[in-house]
Amino acid sequence: MKKWIISFYSVFLIAFIFYSYLFIDFNLSYLNRFYSNFIFDNRQLTSIMYASFICTFFVFYFLFWRMYLNNTLGKKDIKWIIGMTSLTLLISYPAMLSYDIFNYVLTAKVLYLYKENPYIIMPMQFTGDPFLAFTHAANKIALYGPTWLGITSIPHFLGFGNFILILFNFKLLAAAFYAATAWMLYKISKDFLSVVIFSLNPLVIIETLVSGHNDIAVVFFALSGLYLLSKKKILLAFILLLLSILIKYSTLLLLPVFLYVVFLRIKNKTVNWDKIYAICAILMLTAFLLAPFREEIYPWYAIWFLPFVALLRRKSMMVVSLVFSFSLLLRYIPYMLLGTHLDPSPLIKTLVTFVPVTCVLMFMFVKNKLWEKRFFRF
Repeated sequence: MKKWIISFYSVFLIAFIFYSYLFIDFNLSYLNRFYSNFIFDNRQLTSIMYASFICTFFVFYFLFWRMYLNNTLGKKDIKWIIGMTSLTLLISYPAMLSYDIFNYVLTAKVLYLYKENPYIIMPMQFTGDPFLAFTHAANKIALYGPTWLGITSIPHFLGFGNFILILFNFKLLAAAFYAATAWMLYKISKDFLSVVIFSLNPLVIIETLVSGHNDIAVVFFALSGLYLLSKKKILLAFILLLLSILIKYSTLLLLPVFLYVVFLRIKNKTVNWDKIYAICAILMLTAFLLAPFREEIYPWYAIWFLPFVALLRRKSMMVVSLVFSFSLLLRYIPYMLLGTHLDPSPLIKTLVTFVPVTCVLMFMFVKNKLWEKRFFRF
């Protein structure tokens, strides 16, 4: 049974790869031989197929989770599944749902090829650059901190000027941070269940291994800092937290937590790490919910709080995070179906994101009387 399920999963991943290439932009000259115009001619079918893929991803997620808890799958099996998922989706089309990876590539090009400061010079100022034809937001300066710019030197230089190689080097970089984050979760928790909960979450898989978002690097450095803090390596812990902050500033909210742990150490008091993980999860969820004040909530922002929920493994938080993971991935459907980010897409995305979570929270409070059980008690 186990082998059959894993085999079906591998076939499913391959099917998802073929589906991802339906989204190729005609302007992407390096890959436009695969352009089919399918998603524009068949928006309804494309949306149904996407929803079906997402639902199937979650079916496999729950199956693997349940099988691990029932000892049907062992650690080696989970490692195999994670490795297979990483290597298979490495060749998926990265701009299926987001064009951010093109911005990573072009910003690195501005810095390392053109030798210009990407915090001052916009990519669009290099008129004639072939990457401009398919890069969105080329009219903006670098959107991420210096840590990320430093890291992007690796895929840029190892690409030797070849766009396809550079592009998939960025995906390989995301996969490396994905594996490193899974390893760090195990180092912190000493429980492989945390790895299963986070690493096999469909949102984490899609936004990291398909779209290649750098949020996985943000949480890796934050978790590494937390781990070193538990080992009383305070200076290194703060350096790693700083590296995280200097990719995206969301993890700045974790600074008070790090300072609180140091304070407890100075006072020779015991650190309640479950409490620390809970505070981190709530702070990162807060950063996630505050995102609309800057622009909008993007699905990959959920990666900020998901690893801390995986460490905590509190049932109520896991339920909410799972519903969020599912509903956030559905935010892509309004644009697929309607072909516009204008009304009514924003309203539909908001409803899709928050109505399911609100309904689940109301059910949890009414059914389980969570107020009496002190839902937020640490």
